Amino acid sequence: MLLTRDTLPDTIPDIAALDDLLCRPSQALIDDLAGLDGDIMILGVAGKMGPTLAGLAKAAQPDRRVIGVARFSDPEAKAWLEARGIETISCDLLDEEAIKALPKSPNIIFMAGRKFGAEGDLSLTWAMNAHVPALIAQAFPESRIVAFSTGCVYPFVPVTGKGADESVQPDPPGEYAQSCVGRERMFEYFSRKFDTPGRLFRLNYAIDMRYGVLHDIAMKIMQDKPIDVSLGHVNFIWQGDAAAQALRCLAHCDTPTTPINVSGHEILAVRDLAAKIGARLGRSPIITGTEQPTAWLTDVSLATSLFGLPIVDVDQMIAWTTDWVARSMPSLGKPTKYEVRDGRY
Repeated sequence: MLLTRDTLPDTIPDIAALDDLLCRPSQALIDDLAGLDGDIMILGVAGKMGPTLAGLAKAAQPDRRVIGVARFSDPEAKAWLEARGIETISCDLLDEEAIKALPKSPNIIFMAGRKFGAEGDLSLTWAMNAHVPALIAQAFPESRIVAFSTGCVYPFVPVTGKGADESVQPDPPGEYAQSCVGRERMFEYFSRKFDTPGRLFRLNYAIDMRYGVLHDIAMKIMQDKPIDVSLGHVNFIWQGDAAAQALRCLAHCDTPTTPINVSGHEILAVRDLAAKIGARLGRSPIITGTEQPTAWLTDVSLATSLFGLPIVDVDQMIAWTTDWVARSMPSLGKPTKYEVRDGRY
C-alpha cells in the first residue's frame, strides 16, 4: 500500500505497525528513486532514524541494493535490517582504512554524528561531526552525498517571521551545533574540490511515536512535570516524511553541495501544543517560563517547492502521539532537548 493522506491509520497499535508505516513509500519517492542508477548506502544507519530510512528505501525500490553501515553495537538493529533485505556492513567510521574498504556506492545518505551527551566528550563530538565527514567526502568523491545536518546551525530568529531560510549564514551557540557547521564545511569543501553532488540536509525536528517534541511534551504532562516555554516555538516533521525527503534529495543534488531545510511548514507555539495534548490526555499541563521573541526555526519553502507538503500533518501527529503515550507504549528515552537555548546538549 502506498503512503497517502487517505491511507493513514487512526491509531498505531504497536512498534511493528509503526515500523511498517515509517517504511511505507509514496509514489513520489518511488518515482524519484527510479530515476537514479546504482546502490544506496546509508552511513550511520543504526541511529534513531536510520533503520526505517533504509527500510523505506528498500520498500520503494525492492530490486535495488540497499546497504546499511554502522558499528552495530546493538545487534537487534542489524537483524532488523537484514530481515528486510538490507545488506549490513559493520564499520567504525573513525577508521579511515575501514572506510576505504566500503563499496563505492553512487548514492550515499550520511547519517553518522553525535548529539546526545555531546558536552561529555567534546573532542569525540568534533571527531564524529567534522573529521568523519572529511574522511567520507574524500573516500567517495564520485558519489551523490546527502548529509544529515541540523537546523541548529542557524542563529535564533524572530518567532514572528517565517524562520531562517538557506541564505541565512550559520552562527549557532554551543559546540555541538558549531561542530555541525564543521560537518557541513567539510562536505562543502570536498564537494567543491571533487565536483561531488550533494545536499546538506538541515533537519529539525523529526517526530516518531517513541521520541520527538510532541512525545517530550506528552510525557511531561503525564508525569506532572513542568513544560518550559522559554524557547516557545518550534517546527517539526513526521519522521517518515523526513526520511522520504532525504532519499528524494538524491535526485535533487547540487554541485557543489547546498543546504536544504527540512521540517514542518508551520511555526507552532509550545504552549498551544501542550494545551492540545493535555486536552486529549485529560490533564492540565504545568507551564513555566515566558516565551522569548526568538527561537530555532527554519523556513522550508525550498523543500516544499521540491517535495510538496508533508503527508502527515500536525493534528495527525498529535493524535497518534497522545494515543501512544496514554497507552504507556515504548519510548527511546532520548529527549530532543528542544527547549535548550545555550546549545549545551
